[in-house]
Amino acid sequence: MLGTGTPNADPERSGPAVAIVVGNAVYLVDAGPGIVRRAALAARVDSIAALSNRNLRRVFLTHLHSDHTAGLPDLMLSPWVLERTAPLEVYGPPGTKRMVDLLEQAYSEDIQIRLRGGEPSNKTGYVTQPRDVAPGEVYRDSNVVVTAFAVAHGKWEHAYGYVFKTSDRTIVFSGDTKPSDAVVRACNGCDVLLHEVYDAEMLKTRTPDWRAYHSAYHTSTYELGGLAKRARPKLLVLYHQLYWGGTDSSLVAQVKSVYGGSVVSARDMGVYP
Repeated sequence: MLGTGTPNADPERSGPAVAIVVGNAVYLVDAGPGIVRRAALAARVDSIAALSNRNLRRVFLTHLHSDHTAGLPDLMLSPWVLERTAPLEVYGPPGTKRMVDLLEQAYSEDIQIRLRGGEPSNKTGYVTQPRDVAPGEVYRDSNVVVTAFAVAHGKWEHAYGYVFKTSDRTIVFSGDTKPSDAVVRACNGCDVLLHEVYDAEMLKTRTPDWRAYHSAYHTSTYELGGLAKRARPKLLVLYHQLYWGGTDSSLVAQVKSVYGGSVVSARDMGVYP
């Protein structure tokens, strides 16, 4: 878990970004602020070699909210400067290609100086290959099959969750969403379900406009407990948590008041096998 944060500027939580490591390969979900440095920390401190900068080659975006994509230019360019030679593949909902194209334009001076200004840069690692994808299978290699499914995230026309299937595991990401039957169907007894959540009790302290917003865009602890009862994950991992003064313990307690399975509230740099 590279980052579990939200738009709230919590110094202990980088922006949302998750790494699935299969052998020597890594598959990233979302690109919140701090993603490259968190990956470097995992590679150095936790000795997860797959998260070395040169291996950051694939990312799957759930949607294009800024807190999930503000680290994208960092992911596009910093690993290149740090010796990544392979292109970065970016998969995401419609609008992903346009975002990447505009970021390349924004950083065109930087790219040209690094290519032709005397820096001993490689000439390939800056390339980004964006793909707008639709629900269904979006990626396959010898390690994993990745499937996108649509979720309901307020007024976003396109927001996705993802299913990662390896030879022995099924891992499901909710993305940002209000309670969704699509997540239940995608999990259906999966090994790990990573689901966003907010503290239902602390929401009561928010103003009416914010209560209405979060109810339309996100999933409360109690709603998630009910969803997990139907989805039946072997492990439920809470991430992208909204606390408003609550704690990891209060989130877990509220979920477990409805759901009796295994639940953990994720922290940045946590490893959840």
